[in-house]
Amino acid sequence: MSFTPSISPITETDEELEALLADPGIELPPLLPSIAFATGDLSFIPSDICLDPAKTLEEQGGLTPDEQSIIRIRALEGLKQLRDNEKEETVSSDEDIKSIMSWACGTDLEGSYLQMLMEELAPGNKDLRSPKWNIQDYSADPFADRSFSVAIIGGGMSGILAAYRLKQAGIKFVLFEKNDGTGGTWLENTYPGCRVDVSNHVYSYSFMQKHNWPHYHSTQDVLLNYFNDCATEFGIRENINFNSKVTNITWDEKYQKWDLIVMRRDEECWSFNAVISAVGQLNQPSYPEIPGIESFEGASWHSARWNHNYDLKGKRVAVLGTGCSAVQFIPRVAEQAEQATIFQRTPNWLMPRPQYQQSLPESLVWCFTHIPNYHNWFRLHLFWRSHEGLLSRLEIDESWEDPGDNSISATNHELGVLLRMYLESEFADRPDLLEKVTPKYTMGAKRFVIDDGLWAKTLHADNVELCTDPIVSIAPSGITTESEGVKDFDAIIYGTGFKAADFLMPMTITGRNGVNLHDQWGGDAQAYLGIVAPNFPNFFFLYGPNTNIVINGSIIYFSECEVHYITQCLKHMLENQLASIDVKTDVHDTYNERIDEGNRRMAWGLSDVNSWYKNASGRTAQNWPFSLLEYWEQTREIKAEDYTKVEFHVSHQPHIFYDQ
Repeated sequence: MSFTPSISPITETDEELEALLADPGIELPPLLPSIAFATGDLSFIPSDICLDPAKTLEEQGGLTPDEQSIIRIRALEGLKQLRDNEKEETVSSDEDIKSIMSWACGTDLEGSYLQMLMEELAPGNKDLRSPKWNIQDYSADPFADRSFSVAIIGGGMSGILAAYRLKQAGIKFVLFEKNDGTGGTWLENTYPGCRVDVSNHVYSYSFMQKHNWPHYHSTQDVLLNYFNDCATEFGIRENINFNSKVTNITWDEKYQKWDLIVMRRDEECWSFNAVISAVGQLNQPSYPEIPGIESFEGASWHSARWNHNYDLKGKRVAVLGTGCSAVQFIPRVAEQAEQATIFQRTPNWLMPRPQYQQSLPESLVWCFTHIPNYHNWFRLHLFWRSHEGLLSRLEIDESWEDPGDNSISATNHELGVLLRMYLESEFADRPDLLEKVTPKYTMGAKRFVIDDGLWAKTLHADNVELCTDPIVSIAPSGITTESEGVKDFDAIIYGTGFKAADFLMPMTITGRNGVNLHDQWGGDAQAYLGIVAPNFPNFFFLYGPNTNIVINGSIIYFSECEVHYITQCLKHMLENQLASIDVKTDVHDTYNERIDEGNRRMAWGLSDVNSWYKNASGRTAQNWPFSLLEYWEQTREIKAEDYTKVEFHVSHQPHIFYDQ
């Protein structure tokens, strides 16, 4: 395990360093910022070169060949300085860090943007989002002897984060995990080819950055190890109850506490002051509603419950679905099966990423291991270039006249043209396949699928068939389609996603006045900030309604914002001697009206294409339609006026904690 990297001394000659810097695998934009930070010498930041924020998605940040040459020359002098120990003082003043960050982002950073990006940078590996308070701070108040405690449900990325923050704040907690280990989705999804489609230097905690990732986009086992290592490093394992499934959660109005029914060896009852749900959105496999699905006599399974004991060699295999997970595992299935038939309902927009499955180049690895804090600045570079990403290209321009490609703005049309050109180049020799894989719906209405060319290669294989003939039913021997009748198969694999709209199912959650959470939602989950819902005091969601990001940033960023807000809520309760806080209905409703309006202005809100972004009623219950900065600003501090409160009283059973 290596979170804080051990920097190796630079021993290369001038000529070797020059050759190293010439390698195209090195990302140049973070190079001079990391050298300036490591040496304390801001003269390495060139005043004659400015990074253009509009070009952050381009190769090398849109730097011209001449600008790249200048950066390499200056970087060579900096590396020689680091090698020869001419200067060992690092930048320490916030003003100097601000100057370096402003150059690295191509804009003069001020206010909220500066603070947000400073947290993402974590200069010197500082944990800038840790709670700046501790429950012991309130030891002088007359109610401090109550044993305040919190239940966390789910041991994935968000649950591990919440546990660590509570530990830092000195709050007692128990984490309940239904599986036998931590890791969440990276524990459950073990299908062949499983990997993260966000750059893994961003898909990590800001305060626990890892420099020695083996790939640009790490595989499932690497990510599982990362989160397992974090759980160990954070010292939270002793607070985790594994193989513990929470089935019922009930609010006790008299004692202002939550009672939990937990299934472990037997049914157990626990009580806590507050509950944090970290069960996520993508943890319940979704199977298609096809007549006869139970009648199939061969082997069948969902991608999230992969059958590793089944030998695919020589088998006729059907795969239902062509979404993100399916596109990852289908090439591996095709390599083994005698015949692989892929049933596609809707084609996906492919986002080309040549480095998708590549290992990091040796030159880039050298920078991580020899330049102090290069990994921090590299991560900031990736975060900045994707912080709003393609968001503006997915927003509706009311004045735009659609030229016939279902585009919603000029920039949406432009990107759609580029992505179609990519498909045309990949399937130039197969017009029959090109017709099947080209989307007819608005670009951005569904989740993009990252591709490095493997999808086209797989569909070109002699033993692979892409079937777009609608499925009528499933028979004991195979699948019946509209035009072709029954196709016989030995196995069916469902790459059909998750029940994303069924938040917190199948738990039964009963709040104030006996209100059932799922009845209150009625299949249309909503929450204020995606974190709290009225009638459920002291109950907090992580990765709740409308906190999914589509094409900008990493979901870990959202989780860090959410956990920060939750700790602020707990702090507010302790500071003001409150037994409970409950978000006001009008505050909640007004907020969600704005979210709905924002989503209606986006590609996924306008289009009627089938997508997991929408629930059964057609409302976008998953996506956040605004900027990352805006969510960060909204979750900085709790607004006391947003909540109704119950003051703590000795009758509220001062020593609650848990019963077991």
